Amino acid sequence: MPAFTLHGFPGSTNVDRVRLTLAEGGFTDFEFKAVDLLKGGQKAICKYLATKYSIPLLPSPSDVEASAVFDQAACVLNAYFTEPSGRISIEKFVKPNMLQLPTDEAAVSEAVKSLGEFFDVQEHLLKKGGYIAGEQFSLVDIYYIPAILRLFMLGYEDFVRGRPAVGAWWDRCMNRPAVQAWMAAGKKATA
Repeated sequence: MPAFTLHGFPGSTNVDRVRLTLAEGGFTDFEFKAVDLLKGGQKAICKYLATKYSIPLLPSPSDVEASAVFDQAACVLNAYFTEPSGRISIEKFVKPNMLQLPTDEAAVSEAVKSLGEFFDVQEHLLKKGGYIAGEQFSLVDIYYIPAILRLFMLGYEDFVRGRPAVGAWWDRCMNRPAVQAWMAAGKKATA
């Protein structure tokens, strides 16, 4: 019997965040059950799993500075990345492929502009190396990975590859054994 039952929607970047958190913890024995795409909570689930199973993806609660940097990085993700990356995904992937609706190119252009500005700031912040929320790989990095992979799939690799420090951060994330295992499992599941 599987150790976990993961409820989610196949191909959802939100569900992929939870799968990545499980991969970082070494959990591969879980059952997947499809559920309503509009139900959320994946970030809270990731944080719960990391805390409950001591997966080293959160700063120590006793390290007030690292905790503040982590919280700030998570807020920046929510305030400046989630909406424009989600807008591109909806307009370029969901609407034409799942809803048979036309893409709103003006909305895409606005989102591309916002993401360009966001990644310009990240380029500056990542020049000293490390990860989004400090020197250690964390849940904040996991929160980005599925959405950035979706952007890559839609032809927007330049947000990352066109910025050397962001590209180096991305390579550090992609070279993690758990991320590679998660990607291989995803390819196997869709083959």
